[in-house]
Amino acid sequence: MYRNILLALDHTPHEQALIEHVARLAAHTRARLLLLHVADGWVARNYDALPLAESEEMKEDRAYLERTAARLRDQGLEATIRLARGNPPHEILAVAEEEGCDLIAMTTHGHRFLSDLFLGSTIETVRHKCRIPILIVRGAAP
Repeated sequence: MYRNILLALDHTPHEQALIEHVARLAAHTRARLLLLHVADGWVARNYDALPLAESEEMKEDRAYLERTAARLRDQGLEATIRLARGNPPHEILAVAEEEGCDLIAMTTHGHRFLSDLFLGSTIETVRHKCRIPILIVRGAAP
């Protein structure tokens, strides 16, 4: 079934339902979990072009990934982390391909038409361009 699952995490309270769901799936299939967060602030988007240090936001994101991976490892799961920088949909797709993932797991926050129109939707972009299955779990209320 699935051997290499990418969890696209956005560092919000909504994604706890996704983490719990995918942890059960990974335990059942003995899949490796790759926890990915894409930092997309100004520093993250310009990090490679300018001599910048990691922002506090990026440091917090990395710490969040480490804490989440540690909790999954405590459950006996194999979990690694990756903090990418830039455009979230592009980075999710690139990392999934680079790492040979066979499933991308994401959470939805239940946005509605107007907010998606103005803010864009990472899920919409990923699902239109992805070549592997995508699991979308409705986010839990914080």
